[in-house]
Amino acid sequence: MQGIRLILTVLWLVLYNSASGAAHISARHAWIRLLPGNLPAAGYLELTNAGADSVQLVAMQSAYFGSIELHESSEQSGVARMRRVDSLDIPAGRTVRLKPRGYHLMLFRPVGTLKPGDRVTVMLEFSDASHLAVKFLLRDASGQ
Repeated sequence: MQGIRLILTVLWLVLYNSASGAAHISARHAWIRLLPGNLPAAGYLELTNAGADSVQLVAMQSAYFGSIELHESSEQSGVARMRRVDSLDIPAGRTVRLKPRGYHLMLFRPVGTLKPGDRVTVMLEFSDASHLAVKFLLRDASGQ
């Protein structure tokens, strides 16, 4: 049953993306750091906006994770902090990097068995109602 759900979700993502794709947004270097057990994973990538207007990354979803949030890591007075943010601005003509110790995706409740070397699809939704399906490479806790 879980396999059928995964196939249907991936199919929906592909069809939905082709219907309202984010032609002005492209993604590169997408990878996810897996942690042991059911600990949240972290996702990183570069997003480039070739459009004439700024857009915001506002939502993420995947058949491979129960939920996904956008977070920002920072350091204040020598103390590392992480907070959830509602959106991430991607200015027109610019590239924004989601990276360790900065903005990143937090992926909760993995579905099924995920292992380094696998690829998973995450659907990104933007403020202009466009969507982009991005394939992420799974890496181990060290990022390898």
